[in-house]
Amino acid sequence: MQEKAPKKQGGSQINSPRFYLFNSRIYLQPKINWYSLPWLLLLVISLVACGSKSSTNSQKNASGSSDQESNLTFFGVALEQFDEVGRPIWKVNAKTAKYTKEKQIGQAKSPYGELYQDGKVVYQITAEQADIEQDGKQLFLKGKILATDPTNGIVLRGNELEWRPKEDLLIVRNQLNGTHKQLQAIAQEARVKTREQRIEFSGGVVANSADPQLQMRTEHLIWKIKEEKLIGDHPLQIDRYKNNQITDRGRGNTAEVNLKTKIATVKQNARLDLLDPPMQITSNSINWNMNAETVTTNSPIRVFHRAENVTVTANQGTMKIPQKTVYLTGNVNGIGQRRQSLRSNILTWYLDKKLVEAQGNVVYRQADPVLTFTGEKAVGNIQTENMVVSGGGNPGTRVVTEIIPKEQFKNQ
Repeated sequence: MQEKAPKKQGGSQINSPRFYLFNSRIYLQPKINWYSLPWLLLLVISLVACGSKSSTNSQKNASGSSDQESNLTFFGVALEQFDEVGRPIWKVNAKTAKYTKEKQIGQAKSPYGELYQDGKVVYQITAEQADIEQDGKQLFLKGKILATDPTNGIVLRGNELEWRPKEDLLIVRNQLNGTHKQLQAIAQEARVKTREQRIEFSGGVVANSADPQLQMRTEHLIWKIKEEKLIGDHPLQIDRYKNNQITDRGRGNTAEVNLKTKIATVKQNARLDLLDPPMQITSNSINWNMNAETVTTNSPIRVFHRAENVTVTANQGTMKIPQKTVYLTGNVNGIGQRRQSLRSNILTWYLDKKLVEAQGNVVYRQADPVLTFTGEKAVGNIQTENMVVSGGGNPGTRVVTEIIPKEQFKNQ
């Protein structure tokens, strides 16, 4: 009568021949009808003991029984682990593997395996050679490991892999390198939550996105795969590229980059440096639309023009980078390098024309000579102190005041 195959129970199993050691099952070639691996170990130990009766006591002590138990080599090994309801949580195959009492399966050549969550394959793992260790709850691999997500196409490379199925946690560490059509990242460690479709990179993280073309540098970065979002909860730097050249650079304590909409939200000490025009924008929160090339904030903002040495602050603002235009509203205050200042409710700054248009409660002050003008509107250049202030005075009248710099007055 043909023997019925045993039912899969929770725990790891190593089959063919079927041995039951530490609740494990190995598949081996050729098939041998031993009942269990402990009996195999007893048999090996007994044979060694019988064959070494003529040896001296010193030789027995030198070899040690632990060496006899640790030097078993298996060929065509299949290591499996199942959960409480009989679903696989990992399967690892190897051409050869050494058995050790401490690790159950030690050094394996050309291991290939699958990691399961809820009965489905979540990662496929391969290596040229690896040390494999399992305790029934966790699987450890050390070597040049490659782990592939067959669903999302994510590939993780590292020198250590740890699978904790009950925690739904895959850890790949030690010179971690991750690749995907949307993102490439290097770090010291990646922690993967397969159910949540989330990867946390930590330790010297450098992540490069293809579209938009940018690079993020930080110590901790969260990638929400399905949502196509990158979240940095540590101080970070974002470099925006065009034709492989840096055009803009953002910094902040935290940030969220939506790879789908190409919008980055930088918060807490947020700062954006632009190459063309040469501007620096700082705020507590900056909304950076890389597709439309706009910068928007509803928080107090500071805009500094490096070439003209002019600084403008306001309650909120928007900048259109291709048009080189800045729109500022609420308590607008512009200051030039000679302490000249312009205050208003609204300010439009045309960077190419070196022109500002201010509206609402305009106050212009000049230090040399000391002058103050008020009105409802002002047009001019803060840097060169050429400003026309209009409006004010008695109702129904229109007052226009032109301010001429001291140097220009002498030349007239």
